[in-house]
Amino acid sequence: MREKIIQKATELFLNLGFKSVTMDDLANEMGISKKTIYSHFQNKTELVEESTSNLYCVISGGINDIITQQKNPIEELYEIKKFVMVHLKDEKSSPQYQLQKYYPKISRTLKQRQYEVMLGCVKDNVSRGMEMGIYRDNLNVDFISRIYFSGVSCIKDNELFPVQIFSMPQLMDYYLEYHLRGIVTPKGRKILNSIINSNQE
Repeated sequence: MREKIIQKATELFLNLGFKSVTMDDLANEMGISKKTIYSHFQNKTELVEESTSNLYCVISGGINDIITQQKNPIEELYEIKKFVMVHLKDEKSSPQYQLQKYYPKISRTLKQRQYEVMLGCVKDNVSRGMEMGIYRDNLNVDFISRIYFSGVSCIKDNELFPVQIFSMPQLMDYYLEYHLRGIVTPKGRKILNSIINSNQE
């Protein structure tokens, strides 16, 4: 039951926002009593913590699976983006923003965990791309991986990128192309263009 509660809560939090969903909403949605939820979780904060931690594990596990496939680095970034978007829904409710505002401690811990995983992935991605000649050979791997992480975090800022103007999938596409165009070689640009063209068909 605990797992089912976490699953349903995660789904609701992503669709409606961490602040918006109440324990009553969750109980009604699952057809169980609030008492049942409280027998597994002391309060909503604990449930938010468990939900975000669970989602983080699912996403980082999926990213690792994609990385082990050893695709070319440009393709790999698009596969990761696609996978992450499926699991984060469309983020219409700006869950990241609500998490930051109402659960700052959980948000900080999650960001730190994301940073550690993503930094390693991007460093590996950039190094492989340079070896294959599809990324420029004069890149500072440390700088590129940090600037990539800060950009991904930044586009989730609702005040800078309001959802009324940009949808999250659109933003991710814009950002990924922007990042890659800055680091690819002519050989890499051909791969990038073919991926972008096939995504538009």
